[in-house]
Amino acid sequence: MPYSNLRADLITKQIGKVKNRVEERFPDRNLVNVCTELMEVARQSQEKAESISKPLYWVRVGLPVATITFILALAGIYYFFSGQIDENATLNFADFLEMSDALFNLIVLFLAFLFFLSTFEQRVKRTRTLKEIHQLRSLAHVIDMHQLTKDPEHTLGSMRYTPSSPKDSMSLFEITRYLDYCSEMLSLIGKLAALYVQDFDDEVAVAAVNEIEDLTTGLSRKIWQKIMYVQSIDAALDPENRGIIFNVNRAEFTQQQILVDSDSKPNIQPAQPTEES
Repeated sequence: MPYSNLRADLITKQIGKVKNRVEERFPDRNLVNVCTELMEVARQSQEKAESISKPLYWVRVGLPVATITFILALAGIYYFFSGQIDENATLNFADFLEMSDALFNLIVLFLAFLFFLSTFEQRVKRTRTLKEIHQLRSLAHVIDMHQLTKDPEHTLGSMRYTPSSPKDSMSLFEITRYLDYCSEMLSLIGKLAALYVQDFDDEVAVAAVNEIEDLTTGLSRKIWQKIMYVQSIDAALDPENRGIIFNVNRAEFTQQQILVDSDSKPNIQPAQPTEES
């Protein structure tokens, strides 16, 4: 069914749309480079997920071939030694135990080899999947680092700054869009991770994908808390004051701050510049 599975091409297309929006809105921001990297990872994920889902035929053929070879080898050994034994010779108990022990060890080693061969394909695919998921996990943390300093308090200039404080000139609307793009990219990372286990049902790989989804969901939840806070501030401002860029560079501009009166609607009032601490 077309709507029951994730399609890598559509995920890549959606990431391309987000990249275009970020590039048009914030052409000078490093978030554009992060989205470009995510776009490249998405293109590679399509090929790698398809490769992982394909069977390793040489492994699957090797299992019955090894079994037949072992049976023929046992038959050959029995035929060779049966011709060397005198028909009138008797087999004592000690010789029987020695032969049984050798045969038992041979069978155990062969069964261990069969187990190794039967699980080899799954282990190879699991290793490749975990490697790609680790890359997606790193990208999620990189995106979180980019939104870390996008704080509305910095934008409004309602805090006392130090020389090491992050400085930005984004408006409330721009911060909302920036954070929303980060949230979309995190969501798409979760979809790329799910793509790897869509046709590969491995317990360890599925657990790693669930971990990625939990990570991206938690980071998105943190971002949306910021977005809701920004929207609540923007809604409290007068309509003509919405979208104003509050520059926090106090050496060049006058600080703007919000004075909130608990009994009246908040208004924008310029404050006197203060010295840097």
